[in-house]
Amino acid sequence: MLVRDDGAFEGSVSGGCVENDIIVQAGEAIAGGVARRLDYGITQETAWAVGLPCGGKIGILVQPVAPGSFPPAMLESIARSRDAGERLSVTTDLATGRSISGEQPGEGQFIRAYDPPLRLAIIGAVHIAQALIPMATMLDYDILLIDPRTAYATVERFPGARIDTGWPDEVLAAWKPDAASAVITLAHDPKLDDSALAAALASSAFYIGALGSRRSHARRLERLAAAGFDDATLDRIHGPVGIAIGAATPAEIALSIMAGITAAWRQR
Repeated sequence: MLVRDDGAFEGSVSGGCVENDIIVQAGEAIAGGVARRLDYGITQETAWAVGLPCGGKIGILVQPVAPGSFPPAMLESIARSRDAGERLSVTTDLATGRSISGEQPGEGQFIRAYDPPLRLAIIGAVHIAQALIPMATMLDYDILLIDPRTAYATVERFPGARIDTGWPDEVLAAWKPDAASAVITLAHDPKLDDSALAAALASSAFYIGALGSRRSHARRLERLAAAGFDDATLDRIHGPVGIAIGAATPAEIALSIMAGITAAWRQR
């Protein structure tokens, strides 16, 4: 949660329970230039005053953005790492409230990993993609829709989407899937899907999925194996793509795909 000296803020730490008090405490921390630890517990006297009527405990570290606490240059380092598709870890000493770059495990050390932005490449401008893109957008994915079939990949069918009508393997080579990237093939055309999957398998993408029946997926694996991919590499492909929820409509299939991607990202 970010709080400015005039009380303006973005984000939250408890969904609304203790934010009012934290805004006040943050203003004092900014003025004094010293970090402070706040611990909220549930007691009969303070439950409603502080805002924890649901029970439990929560500990908050309030840090001013200042050289001796959270250095302003750290924000620039985080931004540069994310732009480069890399993760940056920041270690904070809870006793002193001072943060440094890198992982420094130990007693009283809190490590926060700042992941690169989530990205999603969708191969195939089909009906499922029309439902998938809004869902992925709500989950903060940067989305690229790839389909050389220009009759499919139109701004009328996909308003506001970033579209590339190049061949998938060439587009993905330039896009460079990283550890925060997912690649989904929906085209139902081996000329498009197989080349995209081959490019994705050569990357560090955390999720690779392919639409199709189990029978068509088995044939797909045979083609990719003939192209030189071993079983361990092919096991990275989620096929049929998504979580089995009995999906039938394009929107339901899109929901199952985003559920599978989310599960893979959180369990990685």
